[in-house]
Amino acid sequence: MNIFHTKGWPLASQWRHTHAQSHLRQVLAQELCKIREAGTWKEERVITSMQGVDINVQGSHKKLLNFCANNYLGLSSHPRIIKAAEEALRKYGAGLSSVRFICGTQNLHKELEQKIAKFHNREDAILYPSCFDANAGLFEALITKEDAVISDELNHASIIDGIRLCKGKKLRYKHRDMTDLELRLREADGCRMKVVVTDGVFSMDGNVAPLPDIRKLADKYGALMFIDEAHATGFFGNTGRGTEEFFNMTGRVDIINSTLGKALGGASGGYTTGPAELVQFLRQRGRPYLFSNALPPPVVAAGIEALNILMSSSELFERVRANTSHFRQKMSQAGFTVAGENHPICPVMLGDARLANVFADKMLEKGIYVIGFSYPVVPEGKARIRVQLSAAHSKEDIDKAVSAFVEIGQQLNVVD
Repeated sequence: MNIFHTKGWPLASQWRHTHAQSHLRQVLAQELCKIREAGTWKEERVITSMQGVDINVQGSHKKLLNFCANNYLGLSSHPRIIKAAEEALRKYGAGLSSVRFICGTQNLHKELEQKIAKFHNREDAILYPSCFDANAGLFEALITKEDAVISDELNHASIIDGIRLCKGKKLRYKHRDMTDLELRLREADGCRMKVVVTDGVFSMDGNVAPLPDIRKLADKYGALMFIDEAHATGFFGNTGRGTEEFFNMTGRVDIINSTLGKALGGASGGYTTGPAELVQFLRQRGRPYLFSNALPPPVVAAGIEALNILMSSSELFERVRANTSHFRQKMSQAGFTVAGENHPICPVMLGDARLANVFADKMLEKGIYVIGFSYPVVPEGKARIRVQLSAAHSKEDIDKAVSAFVEIGQQLNVVD
């Protein structure tokens, strides 16, 4: 029995469509048709297993090797992470049903914030539902009409949207172009505060922000330096502390935002870490913090355990580093162009959007799960298959993926 129907609620087929809604459907149908015709349609494949190296996908009768998750350390289904989450679920429940300042703060939240600050060698940290929210919460609260924010043109969409929310002067500099950054800093002369904003590692290209050069210019013009470390925290740098460690400049970045949803367990949650006064201010003014439910206890416990694993052993980030070097070397030898620097984001450049999607579909037939990336996720004419390496991949897994790339690349005249 349909309880909604019996209580007077109409079935979906009985909803009356207004003229305005019919017009909306028509407009959207045309736009969707254009996306399909351009070859940039993004199909969601349904995974029916845990996230990991070997996954089950709806419609496939065999396990697939997964090379496109942000699961850099293989912690998404790690036994210690699962155990920590299960124990927290039993002890603390499924969720808080509240925001942090009302009755949504548990000792687990404070423990994780302290551990994040310790991991980054900062004074304090504040949790958000996601790193997207951390970026929205920071700029809107911090940047007033008296201030300026100067952002790399290829920064993540969450940074772009977060900056849109603020009332300050908004300036963009060309990607990793220090000459253009200096021009923008001069343009911001006279502002109360200036903040240079960049991804630490750029997610679509796997390249790294030139932090030493940015720091030099920021100091010259009295600017703060902000980095988003979503694709660096936990596995980049000598001990996984991220981009500033990669450049041997730990502690030189003023504000760091990052995520729990990639290397640190793969669930959800983001954070800001930096000066204690900044964190206190964000607890008072950060809208995504003040108006969103607290992170669920199992997610928080998983984040704590992920940091425990990282801070006790270098095994996982050493393994992902070795896997990255092996894949990049093999693919280059085969004739593929792999963009970016020595980072586990390995974009295999193909150029044409339709080619990227066809290539990815053929890889799936070979048992390799990868995705074609095209506009608007990446610029037009720069379509690619973004391969992501994990500590959980074996050398045999990587060699199998490279063999499939070579076979299909030859079929599609991408390599000889």
